Amino acid sequence: MGKGDKKTRRGKIILGSYGVRRPRKKNDKPVMKPLKEVQTKEPKDKKPSKEKKEQKEVVEIKEIKEVKEVAAIKEAKPAVKVKETKIVKEKTEAKPAKAIKEKKEVKEEKEVKPKKEKKN
Repeated sequence: MGKGDKKTRRGKIILGSYGVRRPRKKNDKPVMKPLKEVQTKEPKDKKPSKEKKEQKEVVEIKEIKEVKEVAAIKEAKPAVKVKETKIVKEKTEAKPAKAIKEKKEVKEEKEVKPKKEKKN
């Protein structure tokens, strides 16, 4: 029962969780502050608006321009193909085989000494 245990208080503190063993602290209820009364603004006296001058009507004349056909695009020349060069490998002469070494004789095993017995 320690820091890694999810059911103990100490374990819940380490893991940062809450539960029956570690309830959350209750916050005090904030005191209700009285609301300020909303002041209603009286509309100000509006200045008399200036008289608008009459504007002349603008007549828009739409001109339609003729659309010229675009000349056909010339086809691009095909790309020049790159010829692949073949790599010629030089033949190397085979080296003569190495001479075989003679095997060493196996040494005989040493005699094993009997173990000493302990006195009781």
